[in-house]
Amino acid sequence: MSGIQTMFNKSKAGNAAIPFRKSRIALFTLLVLYISAYGMWIMFDILNSNSMTLLEYALLALFSITFTWIVTAFCSGCMGFILQLLRIDPLTLKRQKPITIDPQALSNSKTAIVMPIYNEDTERVIAGFEVSLRSLLKTGQFAHFDFYLLSDTQDKDIARNELKAWHALTARLGETAKQVFYRNRTDNKHRKVGNLADFCERWGSQYEHMIVLDADSIMTGQCMLELTTSMINNPNAGLIQTIPIPVRQETFFGRFLQFASVLYSPMLATGSAFWQTNQANYWGHNAIIRVEAFINCCGLPVLEGKAPFGGEILSHDFVEAALLNRSGWDVILLSDVQGSYEEVPSNILDYAIRDRRWVQGNIQHLGLLPSSGIKLMNKLHFLLGATAYISSLIWLSMLVLSTVDAVTRAMNSNVYFNQPYQLFPTWQIAKTELIDSLLFITIGLLLLPKLMGLIVTLIHRNKQFGGSLKLIFGSLIETVFAIIVAPLMMVFHSYFVVCVFLGKKVSWDAQPRSGRMVPWKEAIGYTLIATLVSIAWGGVAYYYTPTFFWWLSPILVGLILAAPIVRYSSSIGLGVRLRKMGIFICPSEIDNDDTLAALRVHEQEIALPSDEVANFTIPALPQEQPAVMPIQSFKRQGLSKRKLARSAKQRIKEKLLAKLDY
Repeated sequence: MSGIQTMFNKSKAGNAAIPFRKSRIALFTLLVLYISAYGMWIMFDILNSNSMTLLEYALLALFSITFTWIVTAFCSGCMGFILQLLRIDPLTLKRQKPITIDPQALSNSKTAIVMPIYNEDTERVIAGFEVSLRSLLKTGQFAHFDFYLLSDTQDKDIARNELKAWHALTARLGETAKQVFYRNRTDNKHRKVGNLADFCERWGSQYEHMIVLDADSIMTGQCMLELTTSMINNPNAGLIQTIPIPVRQETFFGRFLQFASVLYSPMLATGSAFWQTNQANYWGHNAIIRVEAFINCCGLPVLEGKAPFGGEILSHDFVEAALLNRSGWDVILLSDVQGSYEEVPSNILDYAIRDRRWVQGNIQHLGLLPSSGIKLMNKLHFLLGATAYISSLIWLSMLVLSTVDAVTRAMNSNVYFNQPYQLFPTWQIAKTELIDSLLFITIGLLLLPKLMGLIVTLIHRNKQFGGSLKLIFGSLIETVFAIIVAPLMMVFHSYFVVCVFLGKKVSWDAQPRSGRMVPWKEAIGYTLIATLVSIAWGGVAYYYTPTFFWWLSPILVGLILAAPIVRYSSSIGLGVRLRKMGIFICPSEIDNDDTLAALRVHEQEIALPSDEVANFTIPALPQEQPAVMPIQSFKRQGLSKRKLARSAKQRIKEKLLAKLDY
């Protein structure tokens, strides 16, 4: 059989490797719609018991949105639970198998590892960049990869530090430095989108693939090989995303996030991969991309109009996945690939500030929902991404309206004749059983995914969390703290959503990632208004309807104690003490991953050379092979461009078939 025919069969097998695609999407949709409709009916029955007012119709509408959002996450978690429990691959529906590395296939391809940075901590960036590079070097396959540090740094002092650190790095690497490059872009037009576009248009055509890392990313060499092999084995794939696992946290809040992510993310991602199939999402980093497909399909336009829907596309990753899907490329989520890491904010305030940026970017996607050619699954990604934050404003609105409704009913509880000349009294009906049922259903939908994640972990990898007892105790603390901090995050997100719709912009600067104890002044400054409003809110509720007050009390407590929660959850000492007790222990700490261990050592040893010693010459760059990223259109007239993109895809696949002739 010829090589082309063999590859053709592999391509067909790759498409067939997602069996029952339409059936599983239909199953997921029906489950979500059925459970959501059941909850909405219960809520309607409760509100309609005494005839519905306009306020209660508004409550029903808001409840329907948030309840459907919760049900969607629940159903995805259930599917992930079953697949993880049985060790079944969510795409092939076969037993999970490790990815076999084929050195021969790797030798026929060239991959770039690119790390876009902007005004970042130089020592941390260089250390992470170098340990990832050296991890790949140990695999013996380094010859098929080049590393690029793509700087958009505008701060002159940081840019000078980057240059000094770069020359020190190349001196340490010796001959290996021939495959390592540094480029500083003097203007950061279009931010990260422009940074990657600059790379693609100047050097991208020299590579089949690029692995995109963030400034805080760490990736093992084995993970890079598995991603590249997966891309080679699936010529229809335009992008393959891993799950970036948070690591290296010291504060209580940072370790809480890290523990929750590594405990639940694999199960939730497995469920998502099951029903999203080959139309998964992109999270902007720790993924491998087919370069030619990206160049042909992902040139992003500046959107017409004003904020929040106009201007530069901020959360570009969702849109790039949608554009690849629109041109017929698969976007795949591999939920079981190990060795893909990132770092997260260490305290609630820095975490909220990061979310403020994402709120603006995700809400902008709502303006793309009517866009021509975008597939329904990608529109669902847009909608769910925006709802993740808008739901906080909806929940807050529901609580406020519920308070108004409860107070109104309490003030009119002794009024039985609402109309003149009314012959019979109007008796108030309270369907307590239905209210209790809906409350328990909602709590179950929120907490059962946590229990399922815990069960899967206890069965398959409890030793990686320090043992069963420590894992259970840690999950209990994580659940309690998640409940305590939820009201504050609801208020933050609600405020951010309102700001976005009012057209207030936010700067997209470098994120703080190192641990710090939040000062009292800062903690109080960010939470004082929420605390004062919640005290007044609670006072009114208690005066008029004590029963409703006690139902509301968990939310009020979280807001009244917001400043101490922000302050003490940022404690490094508390985080370290819990780690010594074995609480919030994670697999990366138990397994002592070589790459992460090297990063700890390297951060302590690395030092910027003095100005007198450093060589400040601009590093040499490889010869350019110019390419053009055509700007995509979301209008009707963009259909011809999409046809061209699809034909370009066919040409790329033909080139792959010819190149892999064996």
